[in-house]
Amino acid sequence: MENLTLANYCRRFLAVTLICITGSIFAQDKVDEIVDKGVERNENAKQTQEQIDKISDDTDKVVSEYKRQLKVIDGLKVYNELLQRQLDDQRAEINDLETSIEEVAIIERQITPLMLRMLDGLEKFIRADVPFLLEERLERVEKLRNVMDRSDVTSAEKFRSVLEAYEIENEYGRTMEAYKGDVEIDGKERQVDFLKVGRIVLAYQSFNGQENGVWDQKNREWVKLDTAEYKNRISRGLQIAREQVAPDLLMLPVSAAEDM
Repeated sequence: MENLTLANYCRRFLAVTLICITGSIFAQDKVDEIVDKGVERNENAKQTQEQIDKISDDTDKVVSEYKRQLKVIDGLKVYNELLQRQLDDQRAEINDLETSIEEVAIIERQITPLMLRMLDGLEKFIRADVPFLLEERLERVEKLRNVMDRSDVTSAEKFRSVLEAYEIENEYGRTMEAYKGDVEIDGKERQVDFLKVGRIVLAYQSFNGQENGVWDQKNREWVKLDTAEYKNRISRGLQIAREQVAPDLLMLPVSAAEDM
């Protein structure tokens, strides 16, 4: 009976031992499963945090880009306002130019008759003036008349040429010149040296110095001068005009101002 009891006891001990071992194994499996679950949760949490961080970074980038674009937009607004002001100024300038073009067209129609009248007046003045370089001066006027008929020359250039001719005539009154030309002496054409002093004196002297004369503007004729008195004076004036000698005082017959 005792042996049976011991056998039963042993079996019971083994059964309890197996249960404990089995329980331990089961518990270890549970622990491992729990640990694995925790690791998995941590990994998921890490991934989630990385996603959050990435979303945060992306959000920061979007916000930064948004702010940058706002600055760009503000800059574009300022630039567009500047361009608009420039455009307005250009439109105003275009309107002014169109008005000017219309006015120029009107002026151009009026300036051609004006230039022709100026040339007529210049020619009359030359013919009534002291007759120095007469052919050259009248030829200049004739060339200008031909220019007036040319279509390839602008009105501005034509007007400039007319003003230049007036300036040349004005300059004659301040210059002293010596040049060669022909003059009628005793009914014969003679080549002589002319001396022009502004518009107050126009004298001549033959090449041998024996014929001397001066233009009388009042009577519009040549007047002979005494050779003994004026030969050296006119000769001296010719030398001064040619810059062969230094300027000096000259005693020459001058028409009165009211007779010029």
